[in-house]
Amino acid sequence: MIDARTVRRAVGAAAMGNPVEWFDYGVYSFVAVIIARQFFPGGEDGSGLLATFAIFAVAYLVRPLGGLVLGPLVDRIGRRRVLALTIVMMSAATFAIGLLPTYAQVGVLAPILLLTARLVQGFATGGEYGGAAAFIAEYAPDRRRGFYCSFLETGTLGGFVLAAGLVTTLQLTLPPQDMESWGWRVPFLVAGPLGLIGLRLRSKLEDTPAFRMLQQEQDVPDAPMRELLTRVGARS
Repeated sequence: MIDARTVRRAVGAAAMGNPVEWFDYGVYSFVAVIIARQFFPGGEDGSGLLATFAIFAVAYLVRPLGGLVLGPLVDRIGRRRVLALTIVMMSAATFAIGLLPTYAQVGVLAPILLLTARLVQGFATGGEYGGAAAFIAEYAPDRRRGFYCSFLETGTLGGFVLAAGLVTTLQLTLPPQDMESWGWRVPFLVAGPLGLIGLRLRSKLEDTPAFRMLQQEQDVPDAPMRELLTRVGARS
């Protein structure tokens, strides 16, 4: 029987990834007009903003790929280790956007770097949600599993609210020229400390009891996806 304190710590550590993920998505959306001017200048007809949102959408396109790669890894090496990797990748990619040079500084390399950061963020996110859900579900007691798993969606809303609040505060306190030149970078840089907090929370926990039992019984699958498809095929 797992004590309630350990369960709460596990839920908090696992749910921390969603605020980091959706904080990035929220900040990017709220400062998209500034990003368009910094990375796609000359797009007065709206093409720069369209290109900015196209790069935003790319993260969604690679999420299934991240799930296909990182999902089986969760079942092979453990939930905790993969979740530590995904939160580092997500926060590092978001942090990197705050440090990127602009089009005026490096030309076409600027949007390429922006695209790369978004690809990394989307790839990591593909393995984050499923791994976090499994982590919480395997720690939570049967009768409260749904309740504890709901904190994943609470983290989604929390990330958006934090992003909106921070960007709004900067817009109200900074002169427009400062917001344009450097203020837009601040919210992206905040993702660095958020990721470190999440990593610390996750690194202080053991892996889930269910996975540790598989390790003790030496029943951890070498190819989780193949085993899943084989079992499904056998049952059908």
